[in-house]
Amino acid sequence: MMQFTQRLQPIRFVAAALFLAIAGVVAAQRGFDDWYNDYDDRGGVPDWENEAGFEKDVFTFARVQWSSDGGRYGGGSRRGWGRRRGGGWRTDWPHSDNNFSYRLQQLTSLKVNPEPVIVRLTDDGLFDYPFIYIIEPGSLRFSESEVESLRRYLLSGGFLMVDDFWGDYEWANFEREIKRVFPKRPLVELPPDHEVFSCVYRLKEKPQVCSYHRAQENRDSNGRVFPGSETVTWEDGHGGDCRTVHYKGIFDDKGRMMAIICHNTDLGDGWEREGMAEWYFSEFAENKSYPMGINIVVYAMTH
Repeated sequence: MMQFTQRLQPIRFVAAALFLAIAGVVAAQRGFDDWYNDYDDRGGVPDWENEAGFEKDVFTFARVQWSSDGGRYGGGSRRGWGRRRGGGWRTDWPHSDNNFSYRLQQLTSLKVNPEPVIVRLTDDGLFDYPFIYIIEPGSLRFSESEVESLRRYLLSGGFLMVDDFWGDYEWANFEREIKRVFPKRPLVELPPDHEVFSCVYRLKEKPQVCSYHRAQENRDSNGRVFPGSETVTWEDGHGGDCRTVHYKGIFDDKGRMMAIICHNTDLGDGWEREGMAEWYFSEFAENKSYPMGINIVVYAMTH
C-alpha cells in the first residue's frame, strides 16, 4: 500500500467566487469555448513538464460537458451549460481538475498531463482518453447520440467516474439516464473490501465528503466542532436519504468495471477546496478525496 511519505501542503488558490463572477460576464459576451480557451490561470497549482517526445503518452483528466435537456444543446452546441451557470458539469472547475492532476503526478508513478481537458461525449477525440469524469448528474439528459457514444466508449475499454450528486431525486434522474446506456446491466453496490478501496490507499470505510461550506456550519473559526454537535460529512436539502454514501459499479460481460458511481459524496470539492482551511484539508482532502480519487484512477488504468 502506498502511504503519504510526507505531509501534503494545501494548494492556495484564487477565490472561486471571484473567478466565477468574472467568468460569467465574459462567457455571456463571447460564449464558453472562447472564454475557456483564454483562461489560463492555474490558481497557484505548480506546472510541470513531461519527458520530451512523450508529452502525449500521459494520463489526462477529462471532464465531460453534458447538457440538462438532452438534445437541444447536448450533442454539439456551445451552450451546453448543464443545470446552471457555475454549476452542473462545470462544478468545481478548473481548480478541482488542476489540483487533482497535480496530486496524481506528485503521489503516484503515473505521468500526468498538467492541462486537464473538457470533452463532449460526441467529440471525435473522446476515445483518446481512457478515463472520463461526470459531475453533478442530478439533472443531466443524454441525447441519443450521447447514449450511443457513451455505450461504445465504455464497451471499448473506457472508464467513467460519476461524482457529486445527492438524495433520491438526483439518483432517480441519473439512474434513468444511465439505464438508457445500459438497460440490462445492474448498478452494483461495491462492498467495502472491493479492491478499488485499497489498490493504492487502504481506506477503512467508504469516504463521504461534503462541501466546505456545509462542513463549516457547526464549527468555530478554527474548524473545531461545536460542543454537542457532530462532524457533518453529508449534504441535506436534496430530498430523501442524503446521509448514506454509495459507491456503485457497472460491469461488462467479462467482469471489468466500466464505471464507478459515487453517490451522496462530493470528492471533487475536496480537490477544489483543499486550500480553504487546514481542518478541511486534513479531514476531507488529504484523508478522503485524494486517496479515493487516486484509487479510482489507478484501478481504472490497471484493470
